[in-house]
Amino acid sequence: MIRFEDVSVIYEDASEPAVQGVDLEVPEGELVLLVGPSGTGKSTILNSVAGLVPHFTGGTLRGRVTVAGRDTRTHKPRELADVVGTVGQDPLAHFVTDTVEDELAYGMESLGLPPEVMRRRVEETLDLLGLAELRARSIATLSGGQRQRVAIGSVLTPHPLVLVLDEPTSALDPAAAEEVLAVLQRLVHDLGTTVLMAEHRLERVIQYADRIVLLPGPGAAPLLGTPAEIMAVSPVYPPVVNLGRLAGWSPLPLTVRDARRRATDLRQRLETPHRDALKESGELHDRRPTRPSDAPGSSRGTPPARWFRRRQNQAAPSPHPAEVRALTVTRSRVQALRHVDLTIAAGETVALMGRNGAGKSTLLNTLVGLVRPTSGEVRAGGLTPHVTAPKDLVGRVGLVPQEPRDLLYADTVAAECEAADRDAGAAPGTCRALVGELLPGVADEVHPRDLSEGQRLALALAVVLTARPPLLLLDEPTRGLDYAAKARLVTVLRELAAEGHAIVLATHDVELAAELAHRVVLLADGEVIADGPAADVVVASPSFAPQVSKILAPQKWLTVAQVREALG
Repeated sequence: MIRFEDVSVIYEDASEPAVQGVDLEVPEGELVLLVGPSGTGKSTILNSVAGLVPHFTGGTLRGRVTVAGRDTRTHKPRELADVVGTVGQDPLAHFVTDTVEDELAYGMESLGLPPEVMRRRVEETLDLLGLAELRARSIATLSGGQRQRVAIGSVLTPHPLVLVLDEPTSALDPAAAEEVLAVLQRLVHDLGTTVLMAEHRLERVIQYADRIVLLPGPGAAPLLGTPAEIMAVSPVYPPVVNLGRLAGWSPLPLTVRDARRRATDLRQRLETPHRDALKESGELHDRRPTRPSDAPGSSRGTPPARWFRRRQNQAAPSPHPAEVRALTVTRSRVQALRHVDLTIAAGETVALMGRNGAGKSTLLNTLVGLVRPTSGEVRAGGLTPHVTAPKDLVGRVGLVPQEPRDLLYADTVAAECEAADRDAGAAPGTCRALVGELLPGVADEVHPRDLSEGQRLALALAVVLTARPPLLLLDEPTRGLDYAAKARLVTVLRELAAEGHAIVLATHDVELAAELAHRVVLLADGEVIADGPAADVVVASPSFAPQVSKILAPQKWLTVAQVREALG
């Protein structure tokens, strides 16, 4: 169905090809997953299948890419529209209509399908993706995850032979991601649709893949194999594979079910008496996040923070950087938040979790003053956000939104950093040092729009951190990040929390919450339904539990790092 013949792509002014030596075939009716670190060319390969490379993105394409017998060099994207459906990393760039139902129908209208066929397919897609209740909603009022489902639905309705998906579950909650992946599996198995997908959250998708294409790094030819073959050699892998490597299991498990079947001996080794003996011998050090009462000002001290040095004239963070009392927010006649009470302490990292549309982003936007409360009280850094001038609020609270481009307006990375230093009153070079830590290897002259979604997010985070706000808000901070970039982000946020900064994450990334959060607050329909220590809340939730906790339940282990420490 898809054939790459010695394909390489090099962009203008680039010193080396984005991809090279791609020579492989994707058969009809298979789900093939592209994996590899950021910057290895996954999006370039996807765009070449859709004809966006070279017709839209530019660059020089060498070799040949054919889809259902059509050469993408001689067929422009519009001439492939009946064969290939594409959803990129940014769903907003995909939409051309105003409402959900119109967007689902648009692609079929462009192909001239009969009205009765269009109506039936729209209804089927609404049911498949759980969008029936949103059919008349304006796309502008949807959450990020809801928009992602609409974008996927809009390419499903024309029934293309090939689906090309770039990070399709990045903005989805765990339950919605499972629903979408189950739909894709049905299309592959029942209709023979060919799916080519890139995804960083391998824990969600690896069990659905028929084969995997591994892009090891610049200059290296891709490797094609079964999931088990590729995971044995891949530099990126989900927690279930990481745990299997640690335990010495062969073949490596790819699903929680497989790992649980082999984990009996491992659970016995991790029983409390064994762990207590390790603690007494000094061999076990708890790697779970330090509680805020143990962090700033405690006897444990503060770890070295490199560029996170508190400026001498900066006041210490408030004991309660955020306080919310009886907060209710109604937007477009939808009650987004209902009677929310929440206090965030200095040095505390809180993960806001819940299904798409639960109110997580609305709560963050209210804390930073972008949304006016309908009733109740909100305090951030001792100020009322929605009546405080932005210049007075920037040193108290900072938000990294789901769409990082909302914060980026300069023509180069260097110009963004210079503007951030000026706005924050920071020493020249402060923001650029942050970018170097979060985003190594990115040149000053690169335009932010030429960065990947994950790279833009890292740049936006550096811009916000330059002001060192006592309260840091992040909306889906790992969207588009590979495992290495996520590890760097975790290190940065841990150091900030250790210095006393309060951090609130709205996230669907259960592995991030397990790694980083002191508390987890679960939202449903705008209400807080659970609020407590991360280990207690996520382990009790089938949807929001990380892979390690599912494998080793009823023991409350959250990460592979904890298990490694316990085993000495």
